[in-house]
Amino acid sequence: MLGAHHPLVKSIRKAVRHGGRTSEGWVVAEGPHLVQEAGDKAREVLGTPAWPGAARIVPDDVFAQISSVEHSQGVLALVDLPESPVEAMLTPNCLLVLLDGVQDPGNAGTILRSAEAFGATGVVFLKGSVNPANPKTVRASAGSIFRMPFATAEFESLNLGCPVFAAMPNAPLAARDAPLGQPCALLIGNEGSGIPAEHLAKATPVSIPTARVESLNAALAAAILLYEAQRQRA
Repeated sequence: MLGAHHPLVKSIRKAVRHGGRTSEGWVVAEGPHLVQEAGDKAREVLGTPAWPGAARIVPDDVFAQISSVEHSQGVLALVDLPESPVEAMLTPNCLLVLLDGVQDPGNAGTILRSAEAFGATGVVFLKGSVNPANPKTVRASAGSIFRMPFATAEFESLNLGCPVFAAMPNAPLAARDAPLGQPCALLIGNEGSGIPAEHLAKATPVSIPTARVESLNAALAAAILLYEAQRQRA
């Protein structure tokens, strides 16, 4: 049974507190659904005594210290989840999602989920965005992060070779009229400040027409643009 001062427990606690990977480079995936979704990518499974199938048993009070949720279900996996090269995402009919300063882990995880649902070829977390290994991002992705290729990069380092369409509330070009059926990337900005001007200068602004509300949150905007891209490609 692992105590509060066990190196692995301390490593998990630090990862959860700072929203990143453990010192071993593993991602924390908490809850029975994520443990199951992780499959053979899981390197360790820790659980309370109520989870006798877990490889490592942790007392309830210690597990509460390493949990990232208010009401823990008492089991988590440490997952080996390397990033993918951006180049591998640039397929002949690529559909990339670029997160530009998206800092809310719930939004980022939901976008990963939508990216998988609508056939994206990868998600790139640009500088200033939340860490994709944040346990809250992993949880919000509902397991999609285990299957959707993702990477971290700086916008200036990208050599995409395809058009970039930026989600902008008041852009004159509506999503339904934008050529999203071609190989392209969708640029989703920060929840408050939006997309930096220097990045917007290298993209085509695209809007999602709305009634009575000025803008949508990052996750919803990304989902709608991904759906429209899939619709055009179908």
